[in-house]
Amino acid sequence: MTMAKPRYDFDFAVAGGGPAGSSAAISLGQHGHSVVLFERDTFPRFHIGESLLSTANDAFAALGVTKKIEAACFPEKWGARLYTHDGRSGRYVDFTDVREVNRPQTYQVCRQEFDRILVERAREVGVEVREGCHVTACEFAPDAAILDVASPADVATGRVRVRAVVDATGRRGLIARKFNLRTEEPLLANIAIFSHYTNVPRLRGTRPDDIRLVARSDAGWFWLIPISKELTSVGVVLPKLLYRSLANGSPEETLNGAIADTPIVAELMREARREWPVRVEKDFSYSASVYAGHRWILAGDAGSFLDPVFSTGVSIAMESGIEAAAELHRALARNDFSAASFATFSRRQRKRFQRFRRFVVGFYTPQFRDVFFSPRPQRLVFRSVVTMLAGKWNASLWTRFLNQLFFGIVSIQKRFNITRGPVFRRDRDAGYPTETRSRDPNAYDT
Repeated sequence: MTMAKPRYDFDFAVAGGGPAGSSAAISLGQHGHSVVLFERDTFPRFHIGESLLSTANDAFAALGVTKKIEAACFPEKWGARLYTHDGRSGRYVDFTDVREVNRPQTYQVCRQEFDRILVERAREVGVEVREGCHVTACEFAPDAAILDVASPADVATGRVRVRAVVDATGRRGLIARKFNLRTEEPLLANIAIFSHYTNVPRLRGTRPDDIRLVARSDAGWFWLIPISKELTSVGVVLPKLLYRSLANGSPEETLNGAIADTPIVAELMREARREWPVRVEKDFSYSASVYAGHRWILAGDAGSFLDPVFSTGVSIAMESGIEAAAELHRALARNDFSAASFATFSRRQRKRFQRFRRFVVGFYTPQFRDVFFSPRPQRLVFRSVVTMLAGKWNASLWTRFLNQLFFGIVSIQKRFNITRGPVFRRDRDAGYPTETRSRDPNAYDT
């Protein structure tokens, strides 16, 4: 008696059509697999997350979209300008100073157009893209992943049977919530208030479209990101305790108040005109206990996300999507989709998250800011920091050693003022998160 072979509608399914999901789908299609991608919205759709890292160029090359990204004429990003609240101190973060990335120049992107480029590339390589389709549930049998899919347009529902699924549903976290995998980050319980503006002056010189990062005198900070020739994304991020003390009526009033009491931002925004409603995002930092299991893999924000201060979100999403596809390609070759077979993938995602996390958590301490915004840093040490901030989380051993030295300097600054730059406020009203012990022994080394 012969056993019937399992029936599959597709080899793989991807839930979510953002950068992580599209990257996973493209990569799986490039490997020759049959893939369906479900996106509950229809393109184009708004999404925050406009600034990329240098390592995004490696993902563009792997996905075959480099020429399309270049043709889109997104504003070029070569680094970041750092400012204190009064504009008297700060310096330049120059990605061209990094020796461990293939190409330093990257982009500030309008996500509507950026995401469209990726999803159209998925179609080009044979992916069946179904917009307006919502994955409502998933089950995992010994030989298949089974998805329930709903289409809000006509309330149609159906089931799709595949070998495995990539969950790229972002903060909605289809699988992370199903299996209770998510861990919130109490030191990064922050709130972002932002909008898009015209008439915001660009930087002078040959790199006018670099991101500007402005540290307030308290624990908050501003971003100013050019996303087109006319539009600039402007937002403030405030730790929750600080937000409660500064919130003044509507989100629009709170954003306007934060702009008004940050002198350099107030000057830059003097002639600005708001073109979008003010939006609010909150509690957007979390991780997962595991990033893969029996016939499923988490990619991008479905697994973890960090506060936007160092613009890691989109670049990590693409990288993790490509890695998820490579893992599923190997699993199919081995015919092994077990949780144990994905252990290496899961460890890699966790390691990348933890290395970026250390810098992000550090940023919300005054001693880190004293050192980071100092106008005269130790060049060799600061280059190692910039290497990390350009996206090279798995840098050389020498660079990682120098990063350890940077955090050693930060630790000393906590007790002694060893920098010539500004000393940020340390009073309780400054609103810095309260340090607590973590299960991660390396979490709060700063």
